[in-house]
Amino acid sequence: MYLTDWIRKWFNVVIISLLLIIGCAVGLLWDNYRSESKDDSRYVINQVRLQVSDIMLFLEQYNGEIKDDPTLQDTLQALSQDHQVSLIFAQLDGRIMYNSSPNNTLQHIHLKTSLHYDLYHARVEKDAYSIAFPVVDEVSQIQVGNAIFGMSASRVVPKKSYATPLFLFTMITLLLLILCLLMVLIKNKVHRDIIQPIHHLKDSSEAIMKGNYEQEATHVIMDEIGEVYAVFDQMRMEIMHLNLRRDEQEKAQKELITNISHEIKTPLTTLRAYIEAIREGVCPDMASVMEYVDVMHNNADTMTRLTEDLLLHALQELGQISVTLTEQYSRDMLLKILQPMGHYVRTTGVDFIEPTDIPNMLIRADANRLEQVISNLIANALKHTSAGDSITVNIELSLGQLKITIADTGKGILPQDMPFVFDRYFKGKQHLNPVNEGTGLGLSICKHIIEAHDGSISFKSVHGQGTVFHCWIPLC
Repeated sequence: MYLTDWIRKWFNVVIISLLLIIGCAVGLLWDNYRSESKDDSRYVINQVRLQVSDIMLFLEQYNGEIKDDPTLQDTLQALSQDHQVSLIFAQLDGRIMYNSSPNNTLQHIHLKTSLHYDLYHARVEKDAYSIAFPVVDEVSQIQVGNAIFGMSASRVVPKKSYATPLFLFTMITLLLLILCLLMVLIKNKVHRDIIQPIHHLKDSSEAIMKGNYEQEATHVIMDEIGEVYAVFDQMRMEIMHLNLRRDEQEKAQKELITNISHEIKTPLTTLRAYIEAIREGVCPDMASVMEYVDVMHNNADTMTRLTEDLLLHALQELGQISVTLTEQYSRDMLLKILQPMGHYVRTTGVDFIEPTDIPNMLIRADANRLEQVISNLIANALKHTSAGDSITVNIELSLGQLKITIADTGKGILPQDMPFVFDRYFKGKQHLNPVNEGTGLGLSICKHIIEAHDGSISFKSVHGQGTVFHCWIPLC
């Protein structure tokens, strides 16, 4: 499960629990408040009436005799003390017939201010109530007076229940337990799913810094951390691949320099030997001198080609192969390129088939760079052909572009080599003569030059049957 989903789920659980607990607490407090605000007045008054019912019954029976009969007064005094109340019995005109307080000389009460039949007005002090009940004669069933009872609040208002505070305390305790449990779960979750994976990722990073690219970074759970691990491992593989490519390129560059140095040394040695022979007069006649000169010329051409490849490779590394495009017509430019090449190819015993017609279209091109592309492609064709094979050059309009096709009937390219033919330093797996092996830069440079013309280059090949290269140059 994703960490955000896990946190969201538990957050919702906590919020719902809090809302339930708060709702219950608010409901209980509201109910308690309503109960306290009302105090259930009628219920309390009835309870008080039950407490003093025997006193009321006594007053209803002896209301007319109480004032003059000390015995009845003593009985009322005893009843008042037993019930822990004070009693004033007053007639309807306010005259006091009996007062349980012996030191009280009050003889008359004001009916409007002294008679309180409801609980709210009966409270005369913080902890004292004065509650009045009408006294009805038992025989005539007519009200003859009022009995005013003074009693403490503890006897009037029932003791408050502690159920509500206890419940609230229980709910709060339960809430705290839930929060503590949640904190423990979050701590374990964070330690297991965040802290430990980060430590493992740190170890993997240190391994990569030390050059160990084989140590995989894996995370069994596909969550946010798992996605980070997946991207990190992909980065590790990319770094490993780039490091291998860098090592291969460095190795290829060293081999390139070694090969070019070796290949330059051979024609240079030959050239020097022939020059020394001419200087020493070994050649008996001019014909022999010219033969020596031809050999020297061929070796000089070889050194020029190798030096040009090395220069272009250096410029390509710096991204500075200059391609200067100018508008010019294609026919004259391509004829100047193909004619000397055709003559050279035929001297090797390979048949060179030139295009029957070259479209004379206006294109933006660098003649020197195009000559380099075509010569490289023809030179590659020569490496894979032998006497009796043929190299065909065709130039035509195709899809609004100038299409240059160079085909040979040579050995072709191995299928496993085809994806890499335009890579720098790639020489293929063909068992070629080391003298004709080359530097592995030619096709990479060709691709760079054609793309600088806003064109494209492609090929198709069948092993043992030959290869065809196509170059497209946009028209103006």
